[in-house]
Amino acid sequence: MNVLLDTHVALWAIQDSPLLPPRVREILLSQDNTIYVSAASLWEISIKFGLNRGDMPISGKEALGYFRSAGYRILPIEPEHTVEVENLAPHHKDPFDRLLVAQALVEPMRLITHDPQVAKYSDTVLLV
Repeated sequence: MNVLLDTHVALWAIQDSPLLPPRVREILLSQDNTIYVSAASLWEISIKFGLNRGDMPISGKEALGYFRSAGYRILPIEPEHTVEVENLAPHHKDPFDRLLVAQALVEPMRLITHDPQVAKYSDTVLLV
């Protein structure tokens, strides 16, 4: 199964956070799954880290290194992903989350999120 992690879940995974549910740990460790992190998540991390607000623990560069070390693939942002955003219902206003949903729908892949608003988009979104 191809799995796309939302930004929070991806950060929890590389930090081995107790917030990461056991079900997600199993998905991440299964040899049957290919795990992706979107370039949009790296963009979001970089923006938030660069603003120095204190709510982003690592830089985009550090995150990229950790994601690659964990064996996660980086999903680029394709034109098809960006235009799919216009077809999404207005469940969520965050542009990064909307792009992640669009990517998951276009590819297709399962999106793992902790955000109940994101989970409203499709039954292919796994809410944890």
